[in-house]
Amino acid sequence: MKTRLIFTFFFSIISLLGFAQDKKEVKKEQWKYEPNFMVGFDVLNFGASFFSDRKLYQGFISSRVKGDLHAVIEAGFDKNIYQKNGYDAKANGPFLKLGAFYMLAKDAENAFNGFYAGGKLGGSFYTQEYMSVPVRGYGGSSSSIAFPSSTQSSYWLEGTLGGRVQLFESNFYIDVNLQPRYMVFTTKQDDIQPMIIPGFGRSSSKFNMGFAWNIGYKF
Repeated sequence: MKTRLIFTFFFSIISLLGFAQDKKEVKKEQWKYEPNFMVGFDVLNFGASFFSDRKLYQGFISSRVKGDLHAVIEAGFDKNIYQKNGYDAKANGPFLKLGAFYMLAKDAENAFNGFYAGGKLGGSFYTQEYMSVPVRGYGGSSSSIAFPSSTQSSYWLEGTLGGRVQLFESNFYIDVNLQPRYMVFTTKQDDIQPMIIPGFGRSSSKFNMGFAWNIGYKF
């Protein structure tokens, strides 16, 4: 009887030690976020602002969350005009995009080098004004009317497909990406579909395409 109790006690101690060891290993494997940030500015659209009607200033902050998954925040200011098919309009205001992307292929020596894909939710709160909106008159005649300045808001889904490459061995990176966009919801002034939406672009349809060529710095 004593021998059985001794063996039972002995194996109980071994089991407890094994459980404690497993618990320590689980704790070691727990994920822990390590602060890392990349800040970038779109130099292509900024440069184009000097030679076009559109004045677009935008930048981003991204951080690797876990593994190949990165969170990203984009923000900017957009000012543009629309003069086509009898419309004469202008709009300006800030915009914000929140989302994430996944590194599809990366450099074995640098996890921030590579190609990525992801998605974002965008929103803009802006001021628009219509100097001329075409309308049909009696007998098929055409004319136009004007609308005063108003405040509107729009929201869209945006995909992202791009790549990053480190500049030599510095903390600077080149980040280039395409941004297909789909309008989800927009407010309207007198049921007029907005022709310009800051951050989304100049378009009379729900689909649009954006492009950014950024210089980023990794902290």
